[in-house]
Amino acid sequence: MLGIILAGAMALHVAFGGTPMPYPDVLAALLGDDSNTRTHLAVTEFRAPRMVAAVVVGAALATAGAITQTVARNPLASPDLLGVTAGASLGAVTVLVVAGGGHAGLSGLAATVGMPAAAFTAGIVSGVAVYLLAYRRGLDSYRLVLAGLGISGLAASLTTWMLTLGDVTSAAQALTWMTGSLNGKDWATVQPMAVSAAVLIAAALLSSRWLLLTSLGEDTAIGLGARIGAIRLIVLTIAVLLASVATVTAGPVAFVALASPQIARSLTSTVIPPVGVSALVGAVFVLLSDTVAANALSAPLPVGVATAVVGAPFLIHLILKYQRRLS
Repeated sequence: MLGIILAGAMALHVAFGGTPMPYPDVLAALLGDDSNTRTHLAVTEFRAPRMVAAVVVGAALATAGAITQTVARNPLASPDLLGVTAGASLGAVTVLVVAGGGHAGLSGLAATVGMPAAAFTAGIVSGVAVYLLAYRRGLDSYRLVLAGLGISGLAASLTTWMLTLGDVTSAAQALTWMTGSLNGKDWATVQPMAVSAAVLIAAALLSSRWLLLTSLGEDTAIGLGARIGAIRLIVLTIAVLLASVATVTAGPVAFVALASPQIARSLTSTVIPPVGVSALVGAVFVLLSDTVAANALSAPLPVGVATAVVGAPFLIHLILKYQRRLS
């Protein structure tokens, strides 16, 4: 059923992800009919890459969220707690500020290529730093959350400082990227990210049994013969890489990693968020949010704004639900 909903959301996104186009024309263009040159160009070169980017970002963030929430044993956990998003933002903003204005003598191409690389590298470095700070003869979820909050706060402070060093144009570009946007995505950017996300999500699916063991608690997992430390290291590495891929593709897109796994868990009534269903829910979430963002106002909004509008009430719902459970 979710596969059918995803296909419908993809078709809706291509047809209404900007100026509305008739479904038959969109379908014909996707099947290779180039008799209508303008429609064929709009669908294959502009709408389709953006649609694939939305699927990649949603599925990657939701899968990373499912892993993080399972390892931390906390429904309010997300890859943000691993410092990935804040670290990637710091890397991207640094390149934009240094190279964007041209003051460092770098070309626009260097800035364009360097920004995704810097964001990806900084995101991974932040995730590794959180893991090293949290590890003390094993990985405790409480220490993981505290270390993640510390690294995220440090990266956010450095990002704000970097914004003050750049000119107005560079700061505006950086702030737009930090909002989370799918505008201007092309196949050259989307294809490597899609391949990377597919490989990592497949690895996460293969790790589902390990994730179930981590949800049982450290003592129980060790009693069942599991090498819990190695398992946590492997699955958290997958989560860090997935969150980095999503952030490089669209910037920080809020609440997808938090809300999608819990929606998937509610749909399936499972103990932990299922990886595959979470990925499908995340993809649908971002596709519908980007479609709404493109049509809600006269000027299109970044997808991060739409996901925040939906995700913020959901976060409040989760907190109230968690408090009722404790009382």
